[in-house]
Amino acid sequence: MRTLALIAALTLGQIAAVRSESIYDIKFKDIDGNDTMLSAYKGKVLLIVNVASKCGYTKQYAGLEATYQKYKARGFVVLGFPCNQFGGQEPGSNEEIKQFCSSKFNVTFPLFDKMEVIGDKRHPLYGALTGKNSPFPGDIKWNFTKFLIAKDGKILKRYESATTPESPEVIEAIDAAVTAK
Repeated sequence: MRTLALIAALTLGQIAAVRSESIYDIKFKDIDGNDTMLSAYKGKVLLIVNVASKCGYTKQYAGLEATYQKYKARGFVVLGFPCNQFGGQEPGSNEEIKQFCSSKFNVTFPLFDKMEVIGDKRHPLYGALTGKNSPFPGDIKWNFTKFLIAKDGKILKRYESATTPESPEVIEAIDAAVTAK
């Protein structure tokens, strides 16, 4: 009986340890190739977006930047993760992506290393955002899918590509998230 109780306790401890892992613990690189983690943004409201420079939704960079500017003083950050998996619409190097975003859309929000968001090589960040333990599971369907993350790292909302960053539903959710204690 003691053995069974010990095994149950160890199993529950392992489950708790797995669940205590945070989105903030996931490692990746910024657009300049430096190692980083989401822990750099802990305590802020985040809008994580898989972006592309040659997509019909690329004009959303302007709305992402405007939303970032509107809310950044209140602890909000847009995080752009370039991805070339949808129609080859982000073929450039990190330097080319960075140059495009700053020259065409005056992007000042953080950009990161190009990564895969679907498939066998899906980055762990997108595994957390879209995996079976996510409140919004399911593969990314296209560029400019957005995830709103609360100050505590919980995934609050998922918005598909056609939902613009300045749409009322996104703005209302951001406003509520930055206001929350």
